[in-house]
Amino acid sequence: LDGVDIRDLSTNDLRSHFGLVLQDNALFSGTILENITLGNTNITREEVIKAAHQVEAHRFIEKLENTYDYKLRERGESLSMGQKQLICFVRALVYNPRILILDEATSSVDSETEALVTEASNKMMKGRTSIVVAHRLSTIQGASKILVMHKGEIRESGSHQELITQENGLYKKLYELQYKDQLVK
Repeated sequence: LDGVDIRDLSTNDLRSHFGLVLQDNALFSGTILENITLGNTNITREEVIKAAHQVEAHRFIEKLENTYDYKLRERGESLSMGQKQLICFVRALVYNPRILILDEATSSVDSETEALVTEASNKMMKGRTSIVVAHRLSTIQGASKILVMHKGEIRESGSHQELITQENGLYKKLYELQYKDQLVK
């Protein structure tokens, strides 16, 4: 990790370098602020608000009664899927991770919300090593390196542009399937 053998790091130190946003993130009963800080008293309200602004979550949070002190019901049932995802983006960002893992972070949101979540994830990935697991190719097109896996094996590797030009390539086939309505014939 940045030239340090990970075997020389404690588990807690190693974990502190990672931020994680999953397809179905855990939110619990408590305030939005508590859900973001996870009880870490070193994280200030100002840091949370700054992170929320960065990923465009502040817009919807400021409209809620009591804003960051808004009480969530179990699993965040009072929020939309997109709002839940944005809270989880803020949670990951406020810890300022060096490595960001996004595992199907846009898969359970509608197309309109996907654009907002994709924009948020692009902002979060700047200046960080990012590992993005996705079936929606729009999520990964800007990646410097894409690994195409099939049945547990890496089948192709390259940038979007490199992969799209491979004759009979798996990525190219996936791209054509996902964008068949938009491709010029």
